[in-house]
Amino acid sequence: MSLRRRWQEVAGGFAVPFWVANGTELFERLAYYGLSAVLAIYLHEQLRFSDEQTGLLQGVFGFVVWFLPIFGGALADRLGFRRILSLAYLILAVGYFLIGSIGAPWLAPVRAAIPLYWVVFAILMIPALGPGLVKPVVAGTTARASSEAMRSVGYSIYYTIVNIGGALGPLVASGVRRSFGVTSVFYMSALFAALMFFATVLFFRELPVRAEHRVETVGAALRNMGRVLRNIRVVVFLLIFSGFYVVFWQIYVALPLYVREYVNPNSPIDALLSVEGFTVIAMTVLVAWATRKVSPVTTMAIGVLITGLAWLLLTVSGSGLFIAATLVVVAIGEVTQAPRYYEYISLLAPKGQEGLYLGFAFLPIAIGYLIAGPLGGYLVRHFGEAHRPAAMWYIVSAIGVATAAALWLYNRVVMPSRKMETAAQ
Repeated sequence: MSLRRRWQEVAGGFAVPFWVANGTELFERLAYYGLSAVLAIYLHEQLRFSDEQTGLLQGVFGFVVWFLPIFGGALADRLGFRRILSLAYLILAVGYFLIGSIGAPWLAPVRAAIPLYWVVFAILMIPALGPGLVKPVVAGTTARASSEAMRSVGYSIYYTIVNIGGALGPLVASGVRRSFGVTSVFYMSALFAALMFFATVLFFRELPVRAEHRVETVGAALRNMGRVLRNIRVVVFLLIFSGFYVVFWQIYVALPLYVREYVNPNSPIDALLSVEGFTVIAMTVLVAWATRKVSPVTTMAIGVLITGLAWLLLTVSGSGLFIAATLVVVAIGEVTQAPRYYEYISLLAPKGQEGLYLGFAFLPIAIGYLIAGPLGGYLVRHFGEAHRPAAMWYIVSAIGVATAAALWLYNRVVMPSRKMETAAQ
């Protein structure tokens, strides 16, 4: 097929809402990861929260962000993609603006009436609602607005855009923080969200629902969660796999606190975080090819182990070079396990319920963040007070190694029994 013919096929394989939704997703991810890169710095250095308070706030924020997509899809199906997507960007714009305005004079009466911790907690919950609505709408639009022949290409474009936004977000945020101050990062994110709101209102058009797209109520989503949680095998697996994200999310929780407090208070750690995103982009295809013949659980265990061991590099040095090397290895572990994670959940699901179970794949990401936040803050404080701050990375690494071992053991114990049950039916 000629290049021109291929381009015509790609250009004609997607309806306009596909490009609108995915275009806005790029800036939504850029805004979100930009905020994530500087949030610990802002909470600890500007608002003067302790390490543990900072970690707890980040943990709850991250939990809400990654838990809500489970229900966001059902809500979008009921109310319409255009309405929900525009609402999500409006919520994000308001929420990001309020985060940057926490210290503003016009909020002084609120700060005087309510302890600052709870003011920040409440404000953080506002933008936390946005991504849970954006993610299912963009993914759903990608499915609805792609022709059958181009569906897989559409999802490749979607995942590439997500990774590009994740890589550029910390880099852009760092430049804005150093040039204009940390609060300007939140105003930048608010501006991006506001522009995406107007882009959605002006250019996004609702698409007809195909027969295979089932419209569910939020109540049905809750009942489906109950069905999934009654499957003990899946629940145990999801809890075990949460250990990976307890380790992974330390990128945004413990690492900035550790580096700015105990290595270099002027470190551009937010910019360095982009190394992880760019490594994901560069290594995904290569790692997928290298592990194509390895079983899903073995590949996942290897990926988790790689990410866990990566943190040991920081026990040698906290210099920029070692931080970058750590993030490269963490990213290699991430791209090793991530594709096989969804495949493995589909294997655990009862036949015919694979789609339902995959809808709850965000649970370990959310649970991991909820644990990673308080744990990261505690480790920084505890080992800092003990005058051995670098020793905290032994704990983080041990969690990763233990998670990899638990995955291997779980596969040895559970999957053989699952196969026996299947054969007996």
